[in-house]
Amino acid sequence: MPRGVAIPEVRQQLFAAVERVIAREGPGKLSGRAVTGEAGVATGLLYAHFADLDDFLAGYAVDRAFLVSAAAATLPDRAGTGSVAGNLCEAVLGTPPATIRTLLRLLISRPELAERVRTVLGAQTAGLDAIEEAAASYLAAEQRLGRVAAAVQPAALALAVVGVLHHVVLGSAAEADVHTRVRRAITALVEPVTTAAPR
Repeated sequence: MPRGVAIPEVRQQLFAAVERVIAREGPGKLSGRAVTGEAGVATGLLYAHFADLDDFLAGYAVDRAFLVSAAAATLPDRAGTGSVAGNLCEAVLGTPPATIRTLLRLLISRPELAERVRTVLGAQTAGLDAIEEAAASYLAAEQRLGRVAAAVQPAALALAVVGVLHHVVLGSAAEADVHTRVRRAITALVEPVTTAAPR
């Protein structure tokens, strides 16, 4: 890339590149050179925006964790509308599975990044914690409305929902397959303990 040429949204360009590197080679092969080579930019460009590789990966983790949190944040507001299973599916699949897969693989390989995410975004934001928290709040709200059975433990059911997402995202390659399997499993978990309308 010629010197002096502006690169639009360079941070997002680098973040997209790290996702491709992790998807292809795994988090163990991460390096500044691998990321910038994948992005098609000079190696020094990464260090013009981040102090070092760890700072870059923390920036990536915070950015993607924010996307996951934002997708889940509206879930409690949906209480009393639509179907319970449908609302949960929309929320857990609100972030592209490939993004969730990359974030999870990175946090598993570098657990210290989770604490850096929490420092920036607050508690319950790293990995799938935000989805679990939102799902538990949502299920409790639906329970108060009579659309979720009184015997259900919202936090336990939310954990099961997130466990489904975690397992399927890490085990499936095709996005369509992730969506199909997650929707089928969440529907099977949730529909037997819900009603369509308040009693």
